[in-house]
Amino acid sequence: MEQYKQEFIEFMVDSKVLKFGEFILKSGRKSPFFMNAGAYVTGAQLKKLGEYYARAIHDNFGDDFDVLFGPAYKGIPLSVAATIAYSELYGREIRYCSNRKEAKDHGDVGILLGSGLKDGDRVVIIEDVTTSGKSIEETFPILKAQADVEVKGLMVSLNRMEKGLGGKVGALQEIREKYGIEACAIVSMAEVTEHLYNRPYKGEVLIDDALKASIDAYYAEYGA
Repeated sequence: MEQYKQEFIEFMVDSKVLKFGEFILKSGRKSPFFMNAGAYVTGAQLKKLGEYYARAIHDNFGDDFDVLFGPAYKGIPLSVAATIAYSELYGREIRYCSNRKEAKDHGDVGILLGSGLKDGDRVVIIEDVTTSGKSIEETFPILKAQADVEVKGLMVSLNRMEKGLGGKVGALQEIREKYGIEACAIVSMAEVTEHLYNRPYKGEVLIDDALKASIDAYYAEYGA
């Protein structure tokens, strides 16, 4: 596994973003692990997170895009942090854009925050995690309603490797097939498990045999 992926896994653990236990997800599934990008709360964490996203986006999409779109609410700080990092790392000015849950009817009117969208804009969507792909179903119509944009792809931090809404293939694969865009992740849950299973990290084994069994059982039911 690449060094930066190992570092990112440990960064998620250190930031208390990746947790293990028992969690009920938005999809209704009961999961033995949970990833919450809302737990990145300090300037140092957000700076580092933006750099990981920027590198992954550059590796997968190069400079072939104009806008980073972060769906409300967690996608807003992700898109801002990654846009700043992209400028610093690669010297290219891209724009950030996010949506409001409700359109504003005074002052800076409309449903968008940050940059507006115009015909021909090439957009990369940035999210924390995609479990079933439901969030993209909500995001795609928002983008298409604003302008005739080209959605280049989706970048998430963790690929949970679960079945999408169709229940047959993984959520990221389902997004690729349904929308014809590339869907990528900084790391996958298989890589997380590989790196942490029965391996002490700062004096603690985060994925022991019991938790590994729970993860395996979860993927037996929901895995793609």
